[in-house]
Amino acid sequence: MPRKAKELTALTVSRLRDEGRHAVGGADGLHLRIAGASRAWVLRAKIGERRCDIGLGPFPEVTLAEARDAAIDLRRQIRRGIDPLKDRKLTRLGSQAELRLLVTFRSCVEAYVEMNRAGWKSKKHAAQWSATLKTYAFPTIGEIAVGEVDTSTVLAILQPIWTTKTETASRVRGRIEAVLDWARVQGFRSGDNPARWRGHLDKTLPPRRRVQGVVHHAALPYSEVAALIRELQARPGISARALEFSILCASRSGEVRGAVWDEFDLEGGVWTIPAERMKAGKEHRIPLAPQTIQLLRGLPRFAKEPHVFGAPRGGPLSDMSLTAVLKRMGQTEITQHGFRSTFRDWAGETTNYAREVIEHALSHQLKDKAEAAYQRGDLLQKRSALMKDWADFCTGKPTPD
Repeated sequence: MPRKAKELTALTVSRLRDEGRHAVGGADGLHLRIAGASRAWVLRAKIGERRCDIGLGPFPEVTLAEARDAAIDLRRQIRRGIDPLKDRKLTRLGSQAELRLLVTFRSCVEAYVEMNRAGWKSKKHAAQWSATLKTYAFPTIGEIAVGEVDTSTVLAILQPIWTTKTETASRVRGRIEAVLDWARVQGFRSGDNPARWRGHLDKTLPPRRRVQGVVHHAALPYSEVAALIRELQARPGISARALEFSILCASRSGEVRGAVWDEFDLEGGVWTIPAERMKAGKEHRIPLAPQTIQLLRGLPRFAKEPHVFGAPRGGPLSDMSLTAVLKRMGQTEITQHGFRSTFRDWAGETTNYAREVIEHALSHQLKDKAEAAYQRGDLLQKRSALMKDWADFCTGKPTPD
């Protein structure tokens, strides 16, 4: 029969300092385990055929008397055939199950957006991210426990809009998938993601390419650009200048409206857009034609307004300001973004510039991965000549080299 440990007093226990296990007596197998600054009560017991340790809490939060009472109670349970470790696990799983029932899909979306907001490019992106789920997902699964979202509920959201609003439906699917993945990592759900595409929803929903036609932004024929530029130059206002500038640079609206003076080297004739403002997340340099530099030099500059095309009340122009100029000109069938297509058509049909030079001018990523791997530069010198030719074509006023 094993020798019983000497029953220590509370004062003696409080003076223990050496690391390791210290039998304290009063209950078979009760120890105080010391590891660095950590002190905890442990009951070593045999449950069935296995010997295991059962934690009883930290010392001194749990007193010696409380630890002895707990150890004696656990030994009684073991003698009655109860496995206290198994009971603890079942209790923990029950608590987790209750938690899953309380955590809704809506609350997970809100937490996910808040966690990722800082990494997104703009407040607008965060707002759009939430808005699509609020419009299309929340009516069906917003108040459902996130752990209960399954394939049938995801399909109930996607099927009504998959063929009519394919682009939106695809974004909704991807965002639901991201939220459910996040919820699984947080312990709010388990199992496979019912919103995943490959090997799952692709077996039920038709591919986007089969149901979604390629949407082109309405563009002006390049033969009519010079006339539009002349009319545009006759119009006053910062929005008109921003639209003219965007055409000459073949740039996106957001890149132009967000431009600040620190991005420009007018002496060197280069506009450098930082990576965080680019769609591809990569810094983009745009060579400035003489006409473009002249336009910039003619703009007013204000000490407290860093934006090149600042709104009258401060800050950048709104996202509808350039389109509004076109509407006032009676050009209701074209869009600002369409001028990038106009530039692409002009460059491809009337010039001998290489395709990769034109694609770099539009800040497009080369689709051929092998080609992209070898094309590491940004072809700035060649693009400089291209943008000068484009500005000459747009203004009808060739400038000397």
